[in-house]
Amino acid sequence: MSEEFEAVVAAVRERVTPDDEERERLRAVTDRLVDRTEAAAADLPVETDVILVGSTARGTWLAGDRDVDLFVRFPADLDRERLEEYGLQVGTDVLPDGREEYAEHPYTVGEFEGFTVDLVPCYDVADATAIQSAVDRTPFHTAYLEARLDDEIAADVRVAKAFLKGIGVYGANLKTRGFSGYLTELLVLEYGGFRPFLEAAADWHPPVELDPKDHGQATFDDPLVVIDPTDPERNVAAALSPENVARLQHYARDLLADPRESLFEPADPDPLDADGVRAALDARGTTPVAVTFEAPDLVDDQLWPQLRKSRRGVASELDRRGFDVFRSAAFTGERGVLFLELAVAERPTVERHAGPPVHVREHAEGFYGKYAESSVTDGDADTSAPDRPPYGPFVVEDRYVVEREREFTSAEAFLESDALFEVALGAHVESALREGYEVLVGADVATLADAFGTDLAGYFSPKP
Repeated sequence: MSEEFEAVVAAVRERVTPDDEERERLRAVTDRLVDRTEAAAADLPVETDVILVGSTARGTWLAGDRDVDLFVRFPADLDRERLEEYGLQVGTDVLPDGREEYAEHPYTVGEFEGFTVDLVPCYDVADATAIQSAVDRTPFHTAYLEARLDDEIAADVRVAKAFLKGIGVYGANLKTRGFSGYLTELLVLEYGGFRPFLEAAADWHPPVELDPKDHGQATFDDPLVVIDPTDPERNVAAALSPENVARLQHYARDLLADPRESLFEPADPDPLDADGVRAALDARGTTPVAVTFEAPDLVDDQLWPQLRKSRRGVASELDRRGFDVFRSAAFTGERGVLFLELAVAERPTVERHAGPPVHVREHAEGFYGKYAESSVTDGDADTSAPDRPPYGPFVVEDRYVVEREREFTSAEAFLESDALFEVALGAHVESALREGYEVLVGADVATLADAFGTDLAGYFSPKP
């Protein structure tokens, strides 16, 4: 099995390792890009320097990748407003057709000779513990790894990145919540190669704590903790979700047990059409509901936390109201979708509401008095009226209980009401919903297949 594993890794390594021609092409392009950026920055009234960072600087990029990260460092005493102004000025000069994006502060993204370039301003601080913005650490990350990555470890890093991409857990963005490039490099370096990293991950018992520089200072409440060698107050794996830690463990065991190249190749499921969605629903016997709305105009790192919050808020409230959410998901494109699959579609007109134990006199008397005046006690109350009186109070075991009218007997009625806005929603998602939304129930959710066929295929054919 070891020979089979090594053969698979060797094949992947050959595929993901840039050849000499690609390396020379990257070197020439980055040299011209640095020269152009230095020339643009030379006109500023402050001293700067330009550095290449990220995987292209560390020699760990995958063959075919066309991403370059270039940082312009500004004096540490420059105010934030000037940093942003000068940084965008340089970005516009170097990448005139680029666009402004925003992380902790604005930066420029654009194309240069066939490469996608992130041109980012940062502060030139003494060390990573003195950062003024999160990106200030990045040059220290590059310096730390450049001093430690040899050709063999760099090759294993590329294999690890390909594996993490293949199983869908690569990328520290807030949509994926996976392994960043820097985290991947640290893990492979810490364990001494790709296979040792896999073997360790297969046996992890979270929380797992690694401290490459033996800082031994900070504590974190995360499933995987990798103390940043350049900043002891930071967990490099903080953005990593527990699900993605578990997915890595599953597929590490899978690859070690059954080595195959397919695990290194991302593969989306074939999209479902409307008939496929209806067939999946018929087979499951559940009731799906979907809230669809115009997706807020936000970058993924801002949008996805809000979608998750909104999905959890709606699911929690439907559960509380007795509709038993079986599973849920969020999708986004031109429209956003909160998709929930219910085990219970309809609830009775009445619901049981338990009060305090009778022996807790003050609270018990208050509960009894609240409901007794309007209760159904003599059989002649109009129980078909819109505002039905409660049944009881009566005693079950040692408590007062009433059976009162349920506010919503279907999930659809709840989702179409103003009560939807009482749950925890992301701010921009809530604003989008207030502008207008549609509720789809049952087979009607099949209309989502045109825009979200791949998402729905993944939902109805889940894998680790």
